[in-house]
Amino acid sequence: MPPTQAESVIKNIIREIRQECAAHGEIVSETLVAFMVKAVVLDPSNGFNTDRTLIKSDVQKLVKLCVARLLDSKNPSLDTIKMQVYFDMNYTRREEFLEEHHRVVESRLGSVTREITDSRACIREELESLYRKIVSYLLLRSGLGSPTDIKVVREATAALQSVFPQAELGTFLTLSEKDKERQLKELTMIVTGIRLFNRDCGKGGEGIDDLPAILQEAIPATTQHIDSQLQVVQDQAYRYTAILEKVVKNPLLSQELQPYMLKEALYNLRQYEIFLQIILSDIITCAQEVEMMIKQLGAQLEQLKMTVKSKTAVPTSQVFPIFIALSNLWTSFQDETVLISVLSNLTTHLEPFLGAHELFFPEKVMQDLLDRVAVKTDECRIKEHMEDRVNPADFRNLEWLFPETTANFNKLLIQYRGFCGYTIAATDGLLLPGNPAIGILKYKEKYYTFNTRDAAYLFAENPENYIDSITEKAKKNAELIQLLELHQQFETLIPYSQANLRQKVTHSVQTNLSHMRRENCSQVYPSKTASTQSLREGSSQVPRPQIYIAGLRGGQTKTTYGVKVNLTRGVDET
Repeated sequence: MPPTQAESVIKNIIREIRQECAAHGEIVSETLVAFMVKAVVLDPSNGFNTDRTLIKSDVQKLVKLCVARLLDSKNPSLDTIKMQVYFDMNYTRREEFLEEHHRVVESRLGSVTREITDSRACIREELESLYRKIVSYLLLRSGLGSPTDIKVVREATAALQSVFPQAELGTFLTLSEKDKERQLKELTMIVTGIRLFNRDCGKGGEGIDDLPAILQEAIPATTQHIDSQLQVVQDQAYRYTAILEKVVKNPLLSQELQPYMLKEALYNLRQYEIFLQIILSDIITCAQEVEMMIKQLGAQLEQLKMTVKSKTAVPTSQVFPIFIALSNLWTSFQDETVLISVLSNLTTHLEPFLGAHELFFPEKVMQDLLDRVAVKTDECRIKEHMEDRVNPADFRNLEWLFPETTANFNKLLIQYRGFCGYTIAATDGLLLPGNPAIGILKYKEKYYTFNTRDAAYLFAENPENYIDSITEKAKKNAELIQLLELHQQFETLIPYSQANLRQKVTHSVQTNLSHMRRENCSQVYPSKTASTQSLREGSSQVPRPQIYIAGLRGGQTKTTYGVKVNLTRGVDET
């Protein structure tokens, strides 16, 4: 079937599934349905052949199975897939987000910029009106107070007059459009710098929030909240893992415990944990940036004080560069404030996807299952086998990497998000953290970690067997595609389904025990930079997050009341 025809069939299937779900009162997004189509087709127990064109009966069966799965409210697997779709649609890497945020701010200035650059003012009233528009532009661009607050306007006007008196408008009007825009941006930075300096000297700063203080309060509060969430979810994951290990050692229990639900519940917790770690990682980057910026702010203000000290006139060549640097620094504080708000918002919206764990496993049931079972943290598991290392001499044709002999050991991209590949395959999907200290296996340019030396040796005897086994497991539990980062293995299986969560390769966020977890302990992977790396392949239909804080940039009162404005399209609108 030609690609365009196949895409058309898939789109019709997705539309039909969404309509069926809506008829049952469940509103589902196109992205979620597309992923579910992929999940159902991949699952071998459903009997679909990806090489064969779908016939009418296949389509009817596919729709029926997808609707049933999307309406199954008692399945942790569905909660995990919904969580993955939501995160994928609403999380953007720091650099991309700030780039988009600046673009949106710029676009909002478009009309006021054109009013100024297109002006043909001649008479005094027109020139006065144009000057007032320039003051409004400066305030809107800088975000330091409201252009409708008379005190703010007076302060900004006085600062502008000191560097660009109204008499200079005649020269300004002769400039080209590009030069006018350039001068407006430069004037904004100089005026912003002047106002920030005056604020520091206690002589102004009307409508300017103390962003460094706000951030110094918001960052620890957000970090603390995520840390406490992580603690809860990790404790629960460790308990589930202990019970599942008990089942592995005693297969008779499996019938009684319905372990497949327990495994799916574990995947739900581990995925939530990974997303929280990605967010926490970004917040730590914010904290580091803010700490550095506060030092720079103090140094620049001090330099300005020394420059203007007891002088009636100071050459602009000395002070203008510092005013501009101050302005750029303040823009960075504004960026960090918006970013922290967005990340905090995302954390809050992820919580409902944790699923009804209490419903599946009431505390009484959990306690009975945990009877005579040792619950181990990830850190404890790693410490147990710290000295139990692979002997590379035992393997003639395989390469093993160790921290003391490998450059950038902590930056290696580990397969399966750092979980032990042998355990996933040998126990039908149990997730145990791999321990890089045992030795990292390099196989076909990919890197694998294991939770014990024995697991490493067994995997190394026949890597392909275990790799294939994990791919097969992910066909039955589609949430593992995202959780274990198996996107590449599945991209070719249904070429026209458009059912990838995003057409991209997502490199795993790696966490470092001491840096990221502090008192908590979680997966220990070789640490990476404190941000998630994404390499896009092709385009994505996913809406970018557009969440802004109205009021953060000052208003008519001394206290700023920030109101989050979320302009991101909902999951059900895409």
